[in-house]
Amino acid sequence: MLVDTTPKLTAVEIDPAMARRLQERYGEQARIINSDGTDSGLPAEEFSSVVSFTMLHHVPTTELQDELFAEAYRVLRPGGVFAGSDGIPSLLFSILHFRDTCNPIPPENLPDRQRAAGFHDFEVEVQACRQRWRAQKPKA
Repeated sequence: MLVDTTPKLTAVEIDPAMARRLQERYGEQARIINSDGTDSGLPAEEFSSVVSFTMLHHVPTTELQDELFAEAYRVLRPGGVFAGSDGIPSLLFSILHFRDTCNPIPPENLPDRQRAAGFHDFEVEVQACRQRWRAQKPKA
């Protein structure tokens, strides 16, 4: 668990019930913010890293995904890292998300979209049906 490997963890959760459950479960180990990842309300340049695990495909539009990238950039300190993982577009992935939001990002599009948010030094790795990425906010 990430909460066990870092001295200070903040998580943004859009669902109020899930945010409450997470705060109850982790107590003082984590600060859970019930907010939208595209507009977290967190201070600018507050964090050394931002991570996104298997959730970007649940963001319904490309525009909102890009707003999420911009928000990650805004809250990162110069030199900070944005890293994550998600599924890749496929028939199986779409079937698994039948009647659910499913807007996966093709891995070949990810660097351009992160570049548009201001990131650089991209790494995208694709294995089987998933992708992992890492991008950096330029140092001041």
